[in-house]
Amino acid sequence: MQMQTADTSTNIPDTLLFKIQQAQAAIAAVDSKSQDIELINRIKMGLSTIKTHLSPIRAEVYTPEKAIDPQTLLSYKLIVKDARRNADNWVNALATSSKALQNKAQQILVLSRDSSLRISKSDSSSKKFYNTQLSSLRLKLLAAGKSNNRQLDSVSRLLATLSAFRSATAELQVRIDNRIRSASQTVFHKESAYLWASPKDQSFNFLQLLKSSYEGQDKAFKYFFNITWDNRLLLIIIVCIFFFWIYSNFKKASKPENRRNIGELQFIHIKAFPVIPSLIILFTLAPLFEPNASSIYIQLTQLLLLTVLTYHFNKQISSHQFNYWLLILVLYILIIVSIVLLHDGIWIRLWLILLNAAAIYIGLQIYMKLKDLQIAGRLIRPVYLIYLFLNLCAVILNIFGRISLAGTCTITAIIGLTQLISLALFVQIVSEAIWLQIKVSACTGGIFSRINVQNTKTFFKRILTALCILLWLLDFLINLNISENVFSLLHKILEKPRSFGSIHFTLSNVFFFTIIIYLSNLIQKYIGILFGGEKVTFSNETRRKDSKLSLIRLAVILAGVMLAITASGIPADKLTVVLGALGVGIGLGMQNIVNNFVSGIILMFEKPFQIGDYIELADKKGKIRDIGIRSSKMLTQQGSEVIIPNGDLLSGRLVNWTLSNNYLKTEVLIKVHIDSDLSLVNNIINQEVSRLPEIIKNQEPEILINSISTDSIEIKLLVWITSIYKEPTFKSQLLKQLLLKFRIEEIKMM
Repeated sequence: MQMQTADTSTNIPDTLLFKIQQAQAAIAAVDSKSQDIELINRIKMGLSTIKTHLSPIRAEVYTPEKAIDPQTLLSYKLIVKDARRNADNWVNALATSSKALQNKAQQILVLSRDSSLRISKSDSSSKKFYNTQLSSLRLKLLAAGKSNNRQLDSVSRLLATLSAFRSATAELQVRIDNRIRSASQTVFHKESAYLWASPKDQSFNFLQLLKSSYEGQDKAFKYFFNITWDNRLLLIIIVCIFFFWIYSNFKKASKPENRRNIGELQFIHIKAFPVIPSLIILFTLAPLFEPNASSIYIQLTQLLLLTVLTYHFNKQISSHQFNYWLLILVLYILIIVSIVLLHDGIWIRLWLILLNAAAIYIGLQIYMKLKDLQIAGRLIRPVYLIYLFLNLCAVILNIFGRISLAGTCTITAIIGLTQLISLALFVQIVSEAIWLQIKVSACTGGIFSRINVQNTKTFFKRILTALCILLWLLDFLINLNISENVFSLLHKILEKPRSFGSIHFTLSNVFFFTIIIYLSNLIQKYIGILFGGEKVTFSNETRRKDSKLSLIRLAVILAGVMLAITASGIPADKLTVVLGALGVGIGLGMQNIVNNFVSGIILMFEKPFQIGDYIELADKKGKIRDIGIRSSKMLTQQGSEVIIPNGDLLSGRLVNWTLSNNYLKTEVLIKVHIDSDLSLVNNIINQEVSRLPEIIKNQEPEILINSISTDSIEIKLLVWITSIYKEPTFKSQLLKQLLLKFRIEEIKMM
């Protein structure tokens, strides 16, 4: 029996075992359908939620007699645009799932028709041992095929539903775009009677107006708030890092060993537990993290910011200044409420004109005080002029019956002014936080202990100013309801294909090329703040620095150029043409530039001198102040800065007095009378030289007779001193002491 079993087992076909394993794998793949079911359920839930959000919007947009203001239409457009993007993503995911299910169905069909997996009377004796397993396997294949078909049917039905939803959403978006376009075409048309002809006895329902004005905005705000939670989470994380950054620095500064060096910390806006400064940073940066935010989101964020600023200013500014701030806060609230109640009645329109006049007066008072805030002065004046212009436009538009546009101008003006104040405070808070970090690092030996404070302040002030301008412009465009149009116009201008000969490009390529080159130049310019940025002078002994800073600058420039070329979109074949033309230019007239550039690279690696070294080249002597890519700078003892091409430094005869050390063998000439006692003179010189601290103790001075005339003897003194920079001081002190000593000993100097 054992022998027979062995024989039959060796006669089992290998293909049968492979087919059985293949069928089992296909059945297992169908059984593991939880991922596809989860995808279908998630899409169904998401689709149901989006339909719920779009249902009231669809009802309003498809009602011709329903008037919808442009602000609400833009919010609706954001919702529909996001809905279409989600639908497209779901269709792509379902298409991938459908393709996988079809592959599974095809595989199961092929295996079901495979004769090797069927049972027949003509089967060999070896295959009959697998009859039970094959019967079970065929039943499982049949069940798996039905399950896979049901799942494929669910995916197909959901794809059909999504296709219909996408068509309906596209149609809804076209309707919204048409309404926005129609509103844009009539933006300056009269929508109400002239002010002097407006009805005087018109009554209105406050609650009804409030409800109708914010009904659409409320939908947009809730939807927007739910889908952008990840941006807010990132912002909150950044603000928490800012909070703990200040908190930890105050904690380090409070340690006894650091408190003695730092002294008393006197900051205006940041404290040891910086809750209020962190909230100010949070609400100020919110628009930057929500570039597609609706105007109601900006208005509510600004109101929260003003509330926090009110609490902060209550303890920071004088009562007179605080009263002005309260006027701004009250004016902001009155304008927001008035815009909600705005209609064609004469009294509400007169009230809005009164608010515009008050805004102009208060803005003038605030403008005079904003000059004291630490923000770029050139930013204050343009913002105030825009603020004044918008209020005047609001008055004129109100008088001539364009009340909705008047309301838009009014609210944009007041938000622009309050945003400027908050941005000024934002700059002060961040600047104080950086100054605290510098003070703490100076005591703890951190990276900020090596930086040049003035350069660092200038660098961060430029960055903060640019960020403030970006935030202000973003809020300005959103509140004027033109952000979508401006971004769309910029996108069309930047992405339009253009050609120059056989080279095709877009303005976005040129823009990114320019930005990358500018940023790389800015980084290489200010990277020195991490290495101390110590100014080279002759007033003290400057610490020598090697050329690694120059190498880093070179690496930044090369990386920037490579990234810029990549961003420009220039094809490789066109790039070779440009390089060929550049080679011709080098051959014709750029030899000196390339020579200096290559010489600069050689100087960085060969290191014949370093920053702070005292060198001599031709008729010039001085300290190396900077080693650049094309040229280097030398500071002479007369105070002039000499710019020397790197090619001259490499090819000329250069003397480095401080290459290995700062020692110098200096020469002093002394003339005495022919009758003087030379032994006494030598003893006096030795004594006075030994008393000076600048000499090298283990090197004896050399006293030599340089020349003899009829009435004098010239003595040459050769002595080693510790630093070449101390030579003038050493000679002055030595000659002064020798003069006094020779007078006492009655030695006559010639």
